[in-house]
Amino acid sequence: MFRPRFHPALLALLALAACGGVDAGQPGVKAEASPVLAAIASPDGPGRAQLQSGAAEAARATFEAALSADPNKLSALNDLALGYSLEGRSDAARQLLEEVVARGAPRDQQLALVNLGELYALDGYASAAAAYFESARGIDPTRPEPLYAVALLADARGDAAQARAALRDAVRADDGSALRSLAYVQPEERTHLEALLAELRGDRATAQARFQALAAGRFPALAAAAQRHLEEP
Repeated sequence: MFRPRFHPALLALLALAACGGVDAGQPGVKAEASPVLAAIASPDGPGRAQLQSGAAEAARATFEAALSADPNKLSALNDLALGYSLEGRSDAARQLLEEVVARGAPRDQQLALVNLGELYALDGYASAAAAYFESARGIDPTRPEPLYAVALLADARGDAAQARAALRDAVRADDGSALRSLAYVQPEERTHLEALLAELRGDRATAQARFQALAAGRFPALAAAAQRHLEEP
């Protein structure tokens, strides 16, 4: 008889959830947050599509099934954490990502560090987020995902020079696959990245439209960054 196997970190979370110990999600947003982006580890397939469409419950089921079949599949553990992030369950997500950092190969660790940085950015700890992104970048400076994250956070913090440099490096290093593997915990993250990319390629109309939407959004840090761009000559 087949008995499903689960990763130990996932078993711990399931036990906590049964007794009400896992955070159940926090509605709304934190005023000090500077949301950035997240990086999906799994290849193209249902789980990736579910994460990118915001279907958190379906994504969790997909990655829990993958971990049942192979408890050591750390890409699925990373992406299960993203499912928790989409639901606002940051403590659960953080626990899984820390497990990936502790046990993963360098590529696994790099993506998990990006996603840990995203959690800290969402919680309003921009300096901690920046440290995680730089740690991810240090594992393999040629990979675009940490560079996209560095660019977005730098722009939110008002460091236009760092934002432009990191974004140029990300675009130069990206064959398109990294951009397709990104996920956005908050919709403003996608708007912010699209605005910066449009600005970089000289598409002023698209950039202006995206920055206007961001300036009217829910996150003061992103709204202020967008306003700075809109006021540039």
